[in-house]
Amino acid sequence: MSEPSTPSIERVPRPGPRPLPPRVSVFTRPFWDALAGGRLISTRCRQCGRVSFPPKPLCRSCWSEDIEWVDLPSTGVLYSFTRVHVVPRAFLADALYDIGIVDLPNGVRLMCRLLDAEPDTDIGSSVRMVSAIYEDGPLFAARVRPGPAASSPSLAKDVP
Repeated sequence: MSEPSTPSIERVPRPGPRPLPPRVSVFTRPFWDALAGGRLISTRCRQCGRVSFPPKPLCRSCWSEDIEWVDLPSTGVLYSFTRVHVVPRAFLADALYDIGIVDLPNGVRLMCRLLDAEPDTDIGSSVRMVSAIYEDGPLFAARVRPGPAASSPSLAKDVP
């Protein structure tokens, strides 16, 4: 994985600690360190080329342990989203927040916090991935981008 000269995703300051901090292991440390620096990375199998998200030490396609860390695309398409009104206690300070499912151009589909979604946000909207920087560390999120929606292979197959 080559080091980019500038961060590949925007770093967005967020108040307070993360509502539910992730478990960081020896294996996932590169992911969290990259995210803190403004890069979204995951693992790719060197044998079959499959990209996994979240990062995995074993390919879920061919079971190879020969994996490498790669940068993920910084933009995607909103596959689905919902506004959360009733929240678990850990998320009370964030009540009324949006969760989205994002399709990245490399075939990865991920779920994350959706920032700046408006009531008229449409499925198929373009999003850009961001690193939400809390007092105690980062979380990945997506931000709705203004402008025309990008094409999404997953959306195209769902249209009759």
